[in-house]
Amino acid sequence: MRSPESPDRSPTDGRIARGIDRKLSIIAATLRVIEAHGVAGVSHRTVAAQADVRPSLVAYYFSTLDDLLVAALTQATDEYDLQYASLLEGGLSPLEAIAALLADAGGTGRGRALAEREMILMAARRPALRPLTTKWPDLVGRAAVAHTSDPVVIEALVAITDGICAKVLLSDENAPVSRGEILAHLQRTVGLPATAG
Repeated sequence: MRSPESPDRSPTDGRIARGIDRKLSIIAATLRVIEAHGVAGVSHRTVAAQADVRPSLVAYYFSTLDDLLVAALTQATDEYDLQYASLLEGGLSPLEAIAALLADAGGTGRGRALAEREMILMAARRPALRPLTTKWPDLVGRAAVAHTSDPVVIEALVAITDGICAKVLLSDENAPVSRGEILAHLQRTVGLPATAG
């Protein structure tokens, strides 16, 4: 038993830190594989090659492909939450922040958005991914409650954002869907007058 005078010991063991770093590196490599080759391209071997580690190390941290895909989808959706919070802190309204996230899917966030969308569709066949498919609707719902408490309107906003995301991902990269256009759709959905974003 530790005496009250003894200092608390934090887990500063270098092995723990290296293990966490390796695991995060493997998750990031999984997302890069999905961005480049789709979910069908994910295997312990392809992820290991992307992460520059042995396949056995990938299997050590993620024994099944479902484990690997769950970790990758969790990482992708957690990044949306962090980016959303950062946009709010930067002074954007909740709907402006959602519009910015969607517009980013046509720019620098395209790879992550493609990977996330493909994994969400894969959830229809891989039940392990299903619990994570509510993160985006929950995020959009949080943005909507600033303007409405009507569950039908909130559900409509979620559906509109899914459709806009598909449009953004399918649009010509040289003619992206603008943030202002996206914001106008979101505002109209919740009954606000459209403004230039």
